Amino acid sequence: MAQSNELIERGFSRRRFLARMGYGTGAAAALTIASGCSSSMTGSTSTSPNPPTPAGVTDPDILNFALNLEYLEAEFYLRAATGTGLSDADAGPGAGAVTGGTQVLFKTPALQQYALEIANDELAHVRFLRSALGSAAVSRPEIDLSNSFNAAAMAAGIGSTFDPFADENSFIVGAFTFEDVGVTAYHGAAGLLSNKTYLGAAAGIMATEAYHAAEIRTLLAEIGGNYLTYANQISALRAAAGGGNEVQVSAGTIVAADSNSIAFDRTTDQVLHIVYLNSTSGRIGGGGFFPNGLNGTIKSTAS
Repeated sequence: MAQSNELIERGFSRRRFLARMGYGTGAAAALTIASGCSSSMTGSTSTSPNPPTPAGVTDPDILNFALNLEYLEAEFYLRAATGTGLSDADAGPGAGAVTGGTQVLFKTPALQQYALEIANDELAHVRFLRSALGSAAVSRPEIDLSNSFNAAAMAAGIGSTFDPFADENSFIVGAFTFEDVGVTAYHGAAGLLSNKTYLGAAAGIMATEAYHAAEIRTLLAEIGGNYLTYANQISALRAAAGGGNEVQVSAGTIVAADSNSIAFDRTTDQVLHIVYLNSTSGRIGGGGFFPNGLNGTIKSTAS
């Protein structure tokens, strides 16, 4: 209960901070857009330019795309850190069910604190987006945190099963699955917004997500062994599904960026292929971490 109260209070305090800085709810949403996904092929050294806004896609469509991803990250981290996912109020009316996800029995206090800090941040992102979108906010789609990881492990060559909630090292590998995807996804999504007023603030939130990703990548380099191998197998899988732009983790390589040290970006289509655990074969509207697809306008791959 104490942890849950802390999560709630941090969410409120961050919103009050933005209000004092002069940002409205629209700014809070734009902030979250820069929050995060990264991945792609080892050795790739160039970023693709931000794609133009698809015809008919609006800022609320893009914000809802981000909200779907934030639901996924929030459910993963909250369940790992506290044993409980989003409240009904935060998930929205008629929200989809969440399969899997239990509290991790952390042995290292620092790792437990890292998990709780990121859970706080992802909860705040969900609340910022829902507040900014108001009645246009989509509810949480169905999320799978069990079968999805097993399928990813099989596809990546790790084995037939993988439980990121089994222990603290497995949790770090699970976190890696999402964090790198976060930075690239929101880098690409930010450029699709028609309102450019909040791009500076959006870059600030993207930086927060990049801190998360670097934290996880650093921990993996320190853990090493099979867990580092697993993470890099996941990296290769994301590269195959999501168009490259992947830098694998090693003791001397923490930053995922191109030859100009600019963070990679991904299109919404590339992100969907990753979270649906599908290659570019056929139009897909669900699978992987989102068994029935995302909610909102941007939910099916183009090819």
